Amino acid sequence: MTCGMAAMDVPLAPPVAAALHAAIDAGDTGYPAGPGYALAVRDYAAAHWDWPGLDVGRTAVVPDVMMGIAETLKLVTSPGDSVVVCAPVYPPFYAFTRSAGRTVIEAPLGADGRLDLDALSSALAAARARSGRAALLLSNPHNPTGAAHTRAELQAVAAAAARHQVRVISDEIHAPLVLPGAQFTPYLSIDGAEDAFALISASKAWNLAGLKAALLIAGPAAAADLRRLPEEVSHGPSHLGVIAHTAAFRHGQPWLTRLLAGLAANRDLLGELLADCLPQVRYRPPEATYLAWLDCRALGLHDPDTATRRPRGQRPGRPGSHVLRPRLGSAQLRSRVRPRRRRVRPPELRHLPGHPAPGHPAHERRGPRAALTRTSAAHSRGGRT
Repeated sequence: MTCGMAAMDVPLAPPVAAALHAAIDAGDTGYPAGPGYALAVRDYAAAHWDWPGLDVGRTAVVPDVMMGIAETLKLVTSPGDSVVVCAPVYPPFYAFTRSAGRTVIEAPLGADGRLDLDALSSALAAARARSGRAALLLSNPHNPTGAAHTRAELQAVAAAAARHQVRVISDEIHAPLVLPGAQFTPYLSIDGAEDAFALISASKAWNLAGLKAALLIAGPAAAADLRRLPEEVSHGPSHLGVIAHTAAFRHGQPWLTRLLAGLAANRDLLGELLADCLPQVRYRPPEATYLAWLDCRALGLHDPDTATRRPRGQRPGRPGSHVLRPRLGSAQLRSRVRPRRRRVRPPELRHLPGHPAPGHPAHERRGPRAALTRTSAAHSRGGRT
């Protein structure tokens, strides 16, 4: 059971806000141009991921990561070809792949939530057997399990992809959100990944999903494919998005460091709350992202012996969506509910200039959240799910 989140409930990083204000004040609202975004990512990768090999000449700015994936699939596969995904995975991987006329083949993760290399190899072989060309759409770090693939795991992926002649496209949108105790490894830094592609964006780590921009990076042997990217793709990124993302990678690390501390604290708190309140739920603390993957099967929520169907938002007997609700009386529910603990949030992120101070009407609560699957450093304002 999971709850997908598009953004965190935190104030904008001051360097990003300052860059946007400066652009607006200068009337700079034209078209994006220049290599600034790619240069910022290159320097960030060298400093934080020990990867000095990002060649700005093998990059292209695209509207966002998923649109970049769709365009890259068109470069390395044809309609009817197969695309392997490691399930469970970000649902748009399926939608965008099928919309492009490709067929999805699943390589399920192992019971430990990590890549199952035997299952992956079998899926790659099946993909190549059924179509002329094939691709592997990799989530690195993995969304939604939060697994940060190790260098050894990625080397095994590259070896299997080369053996079966499958091209790899690595979605690395969560790369800056690797939590303490783990390390992000860029797929293109792996030996054997020379013909692969990677996509990265500041949108997840710095909360910039509404400011569209992402960077498509080609390995050395994929440069010729990148040159075939249609010119009109470059018309999609937002100029203000490029400015914001560049500022995030260039100047946003101090803010991100404080955010990661808050995410790590909330990760620990979620584990404590589950152990206290829902010990039946299995939870593996994520190594990356601000998501949590919970195994709720032991709760029997979908067991007809312990649940009844009720229309969602409608009276019984009316047509509509249905959800499964456990048969618990009010006394049982009261006995299972513990006092809600306050989420941990770094003091530096609680109030920044330009945002409502505590006590301001804009800071009034909009009610408690119901989901336990979010581990962001959100403050007490209710956020979108």
